[in-house]
Amino acid sequence: MITKQQIDNLPSETGVYLFKKRNEILYIGKSVNIKARVRSHIENAKLDRKESLIIENSDFVDSITTENEFSALILESNLIKKNHPKYNVIWKDGKNYLYIQVTKKDDYPKILLSRKPDLDKNSLFFGPFSSSRVVETLLKDIRRIIPFCIEKHLSKSPCFYKKINLCQPCPNDINQVKDEAEKKNLKKIYRKNIRKIIKILNGGVVEILNENYRLLKNQIKLKNYEEAILTRDKIFRLERLINHPTSEIKSNLDLFSKNETNQLDFLTELKKYFPSLNKIDRIEAYDISNLSQKNQTGSMVVLTKGRIDKKEYRKFKIKNTRVKSDFKRLEEILLRRFNNDWHDPDLIIVDGGKPQVKVVLKILNIIHKEIPVLGIAKNPDRLVIGADVFLTIRFPQTNPSFNLIRLIRDESHRFAKKYHLYLRKRDFLI
Repeated sequence: MITKQQIDNLPSETGVYLFKKRNEILYIGKSVNIKARVRSHIENAKLDRKESLIIENSDFVDSITTENEFSALILESNLIKKNHPKYNVIWKDGKNYLYIQVTKKDDYPKILLSRKPDLDKNSLFFGPFSSSRVVETLLKDIRRIIPFCIEKHLSKSPCFYKKINLCQPCPNDINQVKDEAEKKNLKKIYRKNIRKIIKILNGGVVEILNENYRLLKNQIKLKNYEEAILTRDKIFRLERLINHPTSEIKSNLDLFSKNETNQLDFLTELKKYFPSLNKIDRIEAYDISNLSQKNQTGSMVVLTKGRIDKKEYRKFKIKNTRVKSDFKRLEEILLRRFNNDWHDPDLIIVDGGKPQVKVVLKILNIIHKEIPVLGIAKNPDRLVIGADVFLTIRFPQTNPSFNLIRLIRDESHRFAKKYHLYLRKRDFLI
């Protein structure tokens, strides 16, 4: 049986988790927050028969952390391919997993999708991937960084994708070149691109990123600015690929919002600490992204009647660059937020513990507003009540209200980080 202590010991980091029975791996998954995702499995097991089979038959949960989401995706697919976990297989409902196929024996190797890897011994296969949406998005992103051909047969005219720089150099074009030296060079460039893609699919995306940083530095030094712009764009796409967004947070929040009982239970739970709270039609969550000393950012994400409401999301670039603490940055974004004519929230959630909660209450006192405030501290995750003695609570791992707050916190962190990366890209353009 999976114990509370096992789950408490799981990292709140990106990586892969493995449900096991003794030494047998039953299910493998990935997450941006392993601990929170495992807890959601346990909660969903109450309602979903497939989920309950995993929990009932497992006696241990193991984990492997990775440096980014892309690495977690690749590791998950490799582990599924190697171990064939029982519940990963039967959950496909008769469908085969999707693989990325590289036709390595071709003169011009192609990158294709395949569901039958065993039928072709002349190709490399990467996967399996459980979601066609994930693998299609992955290839779409890679192709914008490193162009490749997807046509199975050559023709005498360049393909459509050459015109939009997604197939460059185009094998159809190369095949028509008369000069053998030029033809050989173009073929070499194309095959070099394929080798880079293979390296990425083997998990070497950071290595490719670093190669491009070195290339960019050299191009700027030589004043090859047009080439530098192209390299810079590849760098931004590689960074986005490394921190590839997932739909995990949104799907779990959507699952919560579709159940009116969950929303009522959440309000009932909150009223224990905020007796005057009668509705939670609007929830706002705040986070500061502090990845470097430049481009400090803050985020505000909003749930309206239990649903993610992206049109209400707001992002803030910290204006006072002299401040050295996240507390002062949080003060700034809260003052700016309440200086706008936006609907007041029924509840505020902040990423952090007692110090962050005190900052929010301080600002609310300055602007003469009474709004319930919750903080969610880390390691381990625990709730800080913004009232009286700042009660700190460690809810049971199966408590749906606490899990919802975790999900909202994770979404605010994702949004703040996304804006920070955007500002980094903009700085390169200046």
